[in-house]
Amino acid sequence: MISRRDLLKLGATAGAAITLKPGILEALAPQEMIMRAIPSSGEELPVVGLGSSATFSRVARSEDFSALREVFSAFAEHGGQVFDTAPSYGASEEVAGQIAEELGIGDKVFWATKLNVAGRGDGPADPAEARAQLHQSFQRLKREQVDLIQVHNLGDPPTQLGLLKEMKAEGHIRYMGITTTREQQYEALAEIMRSEPLDFIGIDYAVDNRGAEEMILPLAQEEGIGVLVYVPFGRSRLFSRVGDMELPDWATEFADTWAQFFIKFAAAHPAVTTVTPATSQAKHMIDNLGAAHGRLPNPDELKKMVELVEALPEVGRGG
Repeated sequence: MISRRDLLKLGATAGAAITLKPGILEALAPQEMIMRAIPSSGEELPVVGLGSSATFSRVARSEDFSALREVFSAFAEHGGQVFDTAPSYGASEEVAGQIAEELGIGDKVFWATKLNVAGRGDGPADPAEARAQLHQSFQRLKREQVDLIQVHNLGDPPTQLGLLKEMKAEGHIRYMGITTTREQQYEALAEIMRSEPLDFIGIDYAVDNRGAEEMILPLAQEEGIGVLVYVPFGRSRLFSRVGDMELPDWATEFADTWAQFFIKFAAAHPAVTTVTPATSQAKHMIDNLGAAHGRLPNPDELKKMVELVEALPEVGRGG
């Protein structure tokens, strides 16, 4: 059996998963990945997926998105399943749907998208506009059924969650949820988690952004709600903070790279279902999926991870 570390090196040398021989790819079989069950159904998903904001979105808007085709090839060949996107991520929905169809992997992807606020200003969402946006997402993703649709950044829950309930009952979507990337909305999010039949929530969570640990993540466990984690790298902030520093010896017990270090911190929380870092490079996709193998950090190591990062110079929260 080839080791996770050796496979990562082979992948980096090859440049992309699509250049690796099938026998080598089989050595890192999907059943060896760390899996988490969706609380509402028991369906298991890999603990690492793929997001489509940031660099993925920027490349999707370009004329040449061949790099994203390599990302999706690496994603599929290394056992990835969960792909998270949104209409507000530029061309990400449309490009992802096109690539998946070309590669013949559409049925292997767990498609997660969002319902943006379809209203005017701070007013309620327009049901007709919300339905039109959902219809457009189905067309872009080239799906008759989408696995998960979440109301984006709390939006208008009465209107939009009501619409998603209808779609779930009709079999058009399998799971429904709601997201926020704003800690100041956590009280409102908690109220919705207690009162609505959510399958998922989506939140930001990282080793230097741990506000969700206080109320939201414990509540997700209590209410049986799955959690998708966004921006586990703090966008690029955490990489800026570590700079050229090497992984400490104690961290190499569970991670081969800083990317895996950061992803595994988020994945280690028992409430988290899947961590969805975005990338536009196949080698980074392979690296990220490496965090779905091996073991997760234990409580003592998690404490050391926090202490290490907190001792580093701070950079802008949006960096």
